[in-house]
Formats: sequence, C-alpha cells, structure tokens
Amino acid sequence: MEVILKEDVNNLGHRGDVVKVAAGYGRNYLLPQNLAMEANAANKAVIEQMKNSAVRKSAKEKTEAESLVAQLDAASLNFTRKTGENDHLFGSVTSSDIAQQLEEKGFTIDRRKIHLDEPLKSLGEFLVPVRLHREVTAHLKVVIAAEEA
Repeated sequence: MEVILKEDVNNLGHRGDVVKVAAGYGRNYLLPQNLAMEANAANKAVIEQMKNSAVRKSAKEKTEAESLVAQLDAASLNFTRKTGENDHLFGSVTSSDIAQQLEEKGFTIDRRKIHLDEPLKSLGEFLVPVRLHREVTAHLKVVIAAEEA
C-alpha cells in the first residue's frame, strides 16, 4: 500500500513523502491517526502543495526550536528522591517527570522528545538530550539529589 505522509513518522519518512507500507499498518495506524493519506491519483496532485507547505512549516519550527535551545541549555532541573544503599534511588526520574517539571517552569515540551535511554536511577548531574526538531537538539541539565532524612 502506498501512502503520502502528512507528518514526520520515525523510521518511515518525512512529511510529504510517498512511502510503501504494509496494508495493515497503513489502514490500522497511519490513516486513523491522520498521519498519512492514501496515495491515489487525486492525492498525488496535492503532494507538491503539501511539500511546499511542509518546507515552510519545518523552517518555522526549526527557528522556534533554535530559540528554545538557548533557554533550555541555560535551564537546570533539580529533583530530590529517597535513596538506599550506594546512593541508588527508590524509583527513578523518567522523561515524564522531566516534562512535568519543564511545564511547571513554563516550557511546553512533549515527553517523547526527551530522549532517555533508560530512567535515571542514581544521584548526580546528567545532560539529557531534548530533540526539539529533527535538526535541533538541546541538552538539558538534570540534577538529582538525595532527600534529607
């Protein structure tokens, strides 16, 4: 099945691309989520207009992301957690926790843009990558301290 992507989809393609996908993936995920539309003759005529629009939208998003990078690089998030032996945390600090604290500071960033290989489970300072745009990544400083007994 051929579809035209309306949005960037990880490991598949970018907005405006015509890609071939499995019929079930297209029918059950891409089309209902409004991430793609079927690539038929009528829709193929719309591709060029979508690509031009996508280029403008991507350029605008990139400039917004670049301005946000400076603010995020200067920001620092502090978490206090209970610890056990060897300074291991009871629980962890996840991308959801980071997104929630960013929102409290006035930044609206989707937790899926915060790239943690695994949740943070020890004390210390960490640089967490935040992918704001496919070409722009900020590095957020996260400090985890022990909770006072």
